[in-house]
Amino acid sequence: QVQLVESGGGLVQPGGSVRLSCAASGSIFSISSMGWDRQAPGKQRELVAAITSGGSTNYADSVKGRFTISRDNAKNTVYLQMTSLKPEDAAVYYCNMRLRYSAHVLSDYYWGQGTQVTVSS
Repeated sequence: QVQLVESGGGLVQPGGSVRLSCAASGSIFSISSMGWDRQAPGKQRELVAAITSGGSTNYADSVKGRFTISRDNAKNTVYLQMTSLKPEDAAVYYCNMRLRYSAHVLSDYYWGQGTQVTVSS
């Protein structure tokens, strides 16, 4: 059974920084893409950032230049460094990974349980 566990959320002041982490555990054969989505109250879930197995990254326009996604393949972990935070960045952040738990299956997406980021003074 594969589990994704996030950490690092909390209350941050506007202009502040926080780093989110998401570690995958369980039976994992390979991980291709990793990423972060977010959902604010009353809004649709949106892609924040993604990173491929080769290290190519993609960001939502609203976070470009402020957020940085990275991964540690040895630890099956993805990070999201968030800087210059704005009140509109407040949301529940979900990590996701496209992975295979066995050499005999196709890849599939898995999500974490979500971690709350609140941006307020």
